[in-house]
Amino acid sequence: MSVVEGTSLAATKLRPPVPPGRFVRRSRLDDILDSGVDGHARLVLVSAPAGSGKSTLLASWLSGRPEAVAWLQAEESDSDPARFWSYLVEAVGQAHPAAAIDLKPVVAGSNGDDLVVVTALVNALAAVAGPLVVVIDDYHLIDNGSVQRGMERLIDLCPHQVTIVLSTRIDPPFRLGRLRVRDQIAEIRGADLRFDTDEASGLLGSLDRALLDQLCGRTEGWAAGLVLAGLSLERVTDPGEFVEAFRGDDQFVVEYLRDEFLATVDANDRRRLLETSILEQLSGALVDAVTGATGGARWLSDTAAVNQLLIGLDRTRTWFRYHHLFRDLLRLEAQQAFPERIPGLHARAAAWFESQGDHGQAIVHRLAAGDAHKAARLLLIHGQRLLAGGQTETLRGFLEQLGDVAKTLTWCALFYGWCEYIDGRYSRSESWLDTMADVAPEGFDHTPAISLRMNISLARGDVATALATARQVSATDQLMSYSCDLATATGAAYAWAGLADEARRALRFAAEKAAAERFRTAHVLALVYQAIVEFDSAASAQTAASTAIDTAQEFGLAAYHGVAPAYAIRARTGDDPARAHADATHALNLARRSSTDLALGFVLTACGDTLIGLGDAAGEPLLAEARSIFARCPDPGVAGRYLARTESRHGLAEAGNGRAAALVEQLTEREMAVLRYLPAEMSQRDIASELFVTLNTVKTHCRAIYRKLGVGDRKAAVQAAREADLL
Repeated sequence: MSVVEGTSLAATKLRPPVPPGRFVRRSRLDDILDSGVDGHARLVLVSAPAGSGKSTLLASWLSGRPEAVAWLQAEESDSDPARFWSYLVEAVGQAHPAAAIDLKPVVAGSNGDDLVVVTALVNALAAVAGPLVVVIDDYHLIDNGSVQRGMERLIDLCPHQVTIVLSTRIDPPFRLGRLRVRDQIAEIRGADLRFDTDEASGLLGSLDRALLDQLCGRTEGWAAGLVLAGLSLERVTDPGEFVEAFRGDDQFVVEYLRDEFLATVDANDRRRLLETSILEQLSGALVDAVTGATGGARWLSDTAAVNQLLIGLDRTRTWFRYHHLFRDLLRLEAQQAFPERIPGLHARAAAWFESQGDHGQAIVHRLAAGDAHKAARLLLIHGQRLLAGGQTETLRGFLEQLGDVAKTLTWCALFYGWCEYIDGRYSRSESWLDTMADVAPEGFDHTPAISLRMNISLARGDVATALATARQVSATDQLMSYSCDLATATGAAYAWAGLADEARRALRFAAEKAAAERFRTAHVLALVYQAIVEFDSAASAQTAASTAIDTAQEFGLAAYHGVAPAYAIRARTGDDPARAHADATHALNLARRSSTDLALGFVLTACGDTLIGLGDAAGEPLLAEARSIFARCPDPGVAGRYLARTESRHGLAEAGNGRAAALVEQLTEREMAVLRYLPAEMSQRDIASELFVTLNTVKTHCRAIYRKLGVGDRKAAVQAAREADLL
């Protein structure tokens, strides 16, 4: 299949279908569409049932318009947010290549986050010179809430020179009433699309006008019904008798196509039609590969010339698709005619797509063929691309279709782990990593899973476990050999542990590696963690936070939740009260969207600290919320220490929770032995058992440790011990 360079995005999805050889220019509908664009309507909505002629209308109308066009043919698989926005960005890029260059990594890096992507897309569209019409055909196939929210926001914010056109069978879940009141919408409905007698005459040729009137009445002007009637009128000897019997409703169409159309076509044509019905799109080479015949290109061209139910997708007459109603019928017929051959047809299609490098379509057909193991082997390659592109919903869908096979393969378990982590289900993610370890063969390299393990630990607020892993990574050459996400996770672990020198080295390398790999989210996160490292020095922190924010804005990631700590740090270290308040508010809005406990607790603390300093009563509750979040974290690291210091400074906690300038008193050998167990998730009773002492002895040692470190609890003791180089 033709694909967009460097991606698995089908180019044929990004072009309007070619108008059929016989089509009618419907000026009354063109006028409605024209008025929508010329009147700068935010949305042009074409909403009507299947077979109403929506796509043909839009394609023919656009051929007469001067504006640049971005066309997207939606499919069910496009409900994955990252996949949808990637296609839409690529569609815009077909009209304005420069606009898409910076947007592609934003989509991938944010996993299709609607707030991030739409903000960047609106900014890019605002810079486009000249009017642009953005068309999404078959929008009813999109059923993802995030995409729906993003599209409604895009419609609200779109620059005046951009018009959004949606073709759909059902109305989108937007606040259409608001657009109508504001006169910001143009609409074409099913009743509008019904052909009248004059229009039907252009579609059907020289049929007697009385018969045309009768046929329009029987079909209610339904385009698909009229097209089918036209196919038969060329063969019948008595048009009047045919029109009298023809109805044109959905059930009749099914019966008609089966009993009249398929029964009369040549046997070879019928076989090709049924065999190729498994395909979403068709080319000559693909038809030949699936059917085992030759001459597929000529067959497609000849068929499309006489059958408007085979729709051309490009000007070169290379790619085609069946009308949806026709395709569905062909599939039903194929299932009845030769069900045992269908898996083999899918296998042939899969082999062809694999030979073309389109692993996504190859996986779809391998799964349809019932060959889960070959699909899984393809996913080893394609799954990495899906993760890199942020298409986790598509990846999860493939994994779920693999069923039990996914539980037996290391890479499938790892992909599942990443999907669960990104969705915030850390226990499930860790469980999949355990599965990966269980099924791994001897000598298997577990390094690709290390960054995920560190991210899970940090997400849970378990800095001690993440730090232990980071130290193991630093002791090898793994940072040099693997992708930037490993270096970023390692630097993050050091940053949250307060180990500044180690963090600076890892994060500097992470930022350089992310820039080289064009992994913009990892690049921004590395800069954000650098700001956290410098937090104790106001001037350095302000500079580092501003660098992170400026870079995020340059990359179109200013609305990415991962940037929240940088806004919080800039708020806390700045000297402009108005900007500090605005930064704190923005940081809170971002952090509450999708942040981990550690990052959210830190942002709440920094913003609470800032707002209290500005005299805002909203600050103190933020500190209380941070305290409740850190209470469930095994080891919140410097974030927990910062909260304790902030509460102490504002008179909200005992002064003993502040930073200790130095040890009050050296720890004894037995106290050091107990201290080494404090970062672990072990109770005092468990520690006593490990050290072969009584529970009371451990309690006594803990009280002494807290006193000597100048802290009031176990978590603060762990972080204070790190800062004193005792851990």
